[in-house]
Amino acid sequence: MKSISRIIALLLVVIMASCTSSSVEEINLEGEWTVVLDSANVGLSEEWAKNKLNGTPIQLPGTLDDAGLGTKNTRKPEMNNDILCALTRKHQYIGAAWYQKEIFIPGEWNGKQLTLELERVIWESKLFVDGVLIGKNESLIAPHRYDLSSVLTPGKHTLTIRIDNSNLYPFINVKGNKYPDPVNQDMAHAYTNHTQIKWNGIIGDIKLTANKTNKVENLQVYSNVSEGTIKVTFEGISNTDLELNYQISSTDGEVIANGFSKGVNTIIIQKPHKMKLWDEFTPNLYNFNLIAGTDTTSVQFGYREIQKNNKVLTLNNQRIFLRGNLECAIFPLTGHPPMEKAEWAKLIAQAKAYGLNHLRFHSWCPPKAAFEAADEAGFYCQVELPHWSLMFGKDQKTTDFLVSEGNRILNEYGNHPSFVLMALGNELEGDVDLLNSTVAKLKAKDNRHLYMTTCYSFQRPLGLVAQPQDDFFVTQKTDKGWVRGQGIFNAKPPHFNEDYSATSEHVPVPIISHEIGQYSVYPDMTEIEKYTGVLQPLNFMAIRNELEKKGLMDLSDEFTYASGKLAAMLYKEEIERALKTPAFDGFQLLQLQDFPGQGTALVGLLNAFWESKGAISAEEFREFNSEVVPLIRFEKAVYENGEKFSASLEIANFYKEMKGQDLEWSFTNKVGEKVKAGVIKGVDLKIGNNINLGNIEIDVNVEKAAELTFNLALKGTEYKNKWHVWFYPKKVKTSSDKVIITNSYEKAKKELSKGKTVLLNPDYKNIKGVNGRFVPVFWSPVHFPNQPSTMGLLMDENHKAFNDFPTKGYTEWQWWDLCIQSKSLIVDSLDVTPIVRVIDNFVTNHHLTNVFETKVGNGKLIFSSIDLMNELEKRPVARQLRSSLLKYMVSQDFNPSGSVNMEDLDFMDEKTKKQFKASDIYDE
Repeated sequence: MKSISRIIALLLVVIMASCTSSSVEEINLEGEWTVVLDSANVGLSEEWAKNKLNGTPIQLPGTLDDAGLGTKNTRKPEMNNDILCALTRKHQYIGAAWYQKEIFIPGEWNGKQLTLELERVIWESKLFVDGVLIGKNESLIAPHRYDLSSVLTPGKHTLTIRIDNSNLYPFINVKGNKYPDPVNQDMAHAYTNHTQIKWNGIIGDIKLTANKTNKVENLQVYSNVSEGTIKVTFEGISNTDLELNYQISSTDGEVIANGFSKGVNTIIIQKPHKMKLWDEFTPNLYNFNLIAGTDTTSVQFGYREIQKNNKVLTLNNQRIFLRGNLECAIFPLTGHPPMEKAEWAKLIAQAKAYGLNHLRFHSWCPPKAAFEAADEAGFYCQVELPHWSLMFGKDQKTTDFLVSEGNRILNEYGNHPSFVLMALGNELEGDVDLLNSTVAKLKAKDNRHLYMTTCYSFQRPLGLVAQPQDDFFVTQKTDKGWVRGQGIFNAKPPHFNEDYSATSEHVPVPIISHEIGQYSVYPDMTEIEKYTGVLQPLNFMAIRNELEKKGLMDLSDEFTYASGKLAAMLYKEEIERALKTPAFDGFQLLQLQDFPGQGTALVGLLNAFWESKGAISAEEFREFNSEVVPLIRFEKAVYENGEKFSASLEIANFYKEMKGQDLEWSFTNKVGEKVKAGVIKGVDLKIGNNINLGNIEIDVNVEKAAELTFNLALKGTEYKNKWHVWFYPKKVKTSSDKVIITNSYEKAKKELSKGKTVLLNPDYKNIKGVNGRFVPVFWSPVHFPNQPSTMGLLMDENHKAFNDFPTKGYTEWQWWDLCIQSKSLIVDSLDVTPIVRVIDNFVTNHHLTNVFETKVGNGKLIFSSIDLMNELEKRPVARQLRSSLLKYMVSQDFNPSGSVNMEDLDFMDEKTKKQFKASDIYDE
């Protein structure tokens, strides 16, 4: 009878818990408060809090920036590091601000446990009730909570909250000394003006809650998929005789398990039969309800287990691959992260549309709304301490604060299944032993996540080798070389038959490539009008003004598009190399969207609002960035007659096993017609890298240069991909009796004075100009000024000069040799027409070109600072461009509109000019 009574009682509790809400009561403190600014710390004593402050009305949640309070910006859009640093705050305030509000406590709350929660604050809060200091909190990533049970009696009370956003722990931050204003030198994204701003205020929930005493606290749910169990821990229950009942229910309300416990704070449960796994494809969520008397405490969780299995990253014992992107607290309308789940769901949906499944939160941790949205979307998150330092361990108070932040992250967000990875910070340097011991403590506390000391480091050997406590390894280099394209794409001719196995397969833990990409895209001037919030785009405005002054504004849209197409092409190859590498477990882009700080680092194919710049669609990007990606390995981009194009087919499959698949391939020409096609039937695809699925060979035999497209698709699915290659004839005309071809300045001058047509192609090494470069500006020409800062090419693909040279209006792989063996000429004041325009960076904004046409007296000239003279038998692209230019020059279409004096073409210094003697002249 006793057992039957217990069952009946348990069923009643379950029914009650599923049909009624928790007994927690709540007062929402959102709305109007008053605020007084106190940058001089006049109000450090409690005297201020004892009186009603004669302050300014302000709406909370919100910030002083939202309210237009603080020092108003008076700076103008000028081309200097101060303005080009980042977006500019319309109002700025650093220091203490006092917020005050009257509240009323109902009589029925008497004797209950009362808690005040401030969901997110920068950096320190102090709470006063009726003028009495209750305590203080410090955190950049977790709610500030205060127990007010002993001080909030029924009736009226005055809450006064002193928020101080001053730099309390400078050692968490690396300094960007390129930027003149010290307040703009802090780089870690939890406390910076570069992405989110150093706002003062309270955002997210501001509420008072009333609970019965002896309530459940810190309820944590741990899944163990390997053993088929769930462990639940909690704190706060002091009555060991109190029987605790629990239930697990799906998000649609179906109860799938229940039970009871007594006298313990740990419960072990066998996985319910109906419980399904959580992952990116099936983001199943469940509620765990713990019922103590009439109080119910609930948390949401997903049944999943992240592991490093034999150097491979697995979720629920199945291999996964992280297609990641950085999220650096970039929210240009508010200057702070959204606190509503719907806003994060929108961002994550856009990320998923581009094939991503992972966000790395660089040197910060997002609010609960981000995790909730990621949980529901099946999206993987890496979080970090608010930490980017070169001196970890130097200051004990800072170390203690960071360790506390780590514990707060685990307590606040540890139940979220999307939270899979955690690192101590970005590019850290300092005490390596302390980094490892700190990670060890976090591991011991919570095994639901994988941990790492630092996301890369420039300290050696830290950064090149996985540390003893690293569960995974995020790096751009190993001790055997690069694992990202930054160090490769400009140094080696385009090749597509390699991966990073040689530099990564020895790494003893899962490896993820660090911050790949960082290819600058030219600023989009149409973006300026979108900044309707707390930040002004003075950096964009300064660039716009400079373009107008230099007569380049009409080309700005084309600059954005052409540089974006180049960046998209490079991102494609970056991602495909990662997907081809069997030892790889993911990559993290820097990044899909723009980074408006650190020197205006516009490295995104999307703008800072996650909107496309038009260079590539989400559908196109997903072709090479998805759970299933068709891939090929081939030797090079450029072929000539007599060679064979050979491609080995493979599929990167991180979705599910698929048997009996058909691979369709084809070669198509410029208008989409199939030149050759075929099918490889009955392919079985395992999870992971499926290599050597077939080999395709094509004989190269063309009469005219052509760009062809190789297409590969998984029949009957959305999964497809494509690559461009260029076929060139071996024999083309490279001279003309109607054109003087010379490398001599003096020879050209002499022939032009006779009214001749001249192709002048001096040795580019002796020309004054910008060194030729294929890849665009790395990160930012402001942050890294000592680099060849060009951003790709811009051409009119319909120009008659390209009739025999297939090209689009932007850089593609066939231009690599031409770019490398060239210099870009500054032609700001010259009356010339670029045939190949080089896009300058947005700081110097010169008119640049490496092939232009003009008239000199009665003569007509094409000047090339691309080497079109040497080793043409080995350089089919240079040979073809030269031939096409010559054909244009002897046609009636060649009639340059500009006119210059030969002295205007002073691209060589006097010493170089004098070196050109008769024996040096190239003359056919």
